[in-house]
Amino acid sequence: MSVEHLRTRGRPGTYEMVLTHIEGRLTSGELRPGDRLPPERELAAQLGASRQAVREALRVLQAQGVIRSQVGTGDGAGTIVVPAPARALGRVLQLHLAVDSFPVDDVTEARVMLERFSAGLAAGRRSATDLLGMAAELDAMDADLAPQAFSDADIAFHVRIAGAAGNRLVNELTVAIRESVRGLLLGAMHDDEWPELREQLRGEHRAIHAALRDGDGPGAADLMEAHIRRFHGGLAPGSAS
Repeated sequence: MSVEHLRTRGRPGTYEMVLTHIEGRLTSGELRPGDRLPPERELAAQLGASRQAVREALRVLQAQGVIRSQVGTGDGAGTIVVPAPARALGRVLQLHLAVDSFPVDDVTEARVMLERFSAGLAAGRRSATDLLGMAAELDAMDADLAPQAFSDADIAFHVRIAGAAGNRLVNELTVAIRESVRGLLLGAMHDDEWPELREQLRGEHRAIHAALRDGDGPGAADLMEAHIRRFHGGLAPGSAS
């Protein structure tokens, strides 16, 4: 995308224009981790933007963990593209999911798609350490836990399965979605029904773990989908994440 085209989009000089320019260079591969961005003054002149707009755009990118800025004259000085931290994508997505309103059916389908895939893959890729980690979360859930503490172990169990699948992107998406609906799922754990629901969830988790231990990918995937749909089916249809 040319600089002239950017200048015609929206009000020239805004930080959004600067962001669009830098994001375009990143997604095209023109900028890679370790590359240095032009100085503020030069970038502002290139884009016809104010230096304040450039600073604001760089602050946004720095907050997202995409760049690092350091004053001085040494090798590490200037604004440098850095590899994003492992949880950077997940944190951004989690926040967007938390503040947007998605119907329960949409959230259910997204979880089924991701976690069914993970369970099937994890059955063939899981290590003995993975299985032990999952078992530790199951043991924690066997205690007489209140909904909040049970939810923590529940999330950890699902995240361990996603991690055992070995797909980092799917893992980050799973964590983000699961964390974003924590409050919604906790709201479904009513006090009067909690002991019975807790026992049901324990049994479903144990069955999933057994399928993973036995290397039964299709079985683990089916059990995971049934588990998610059964629990989400108890949520109000009009609920949103």
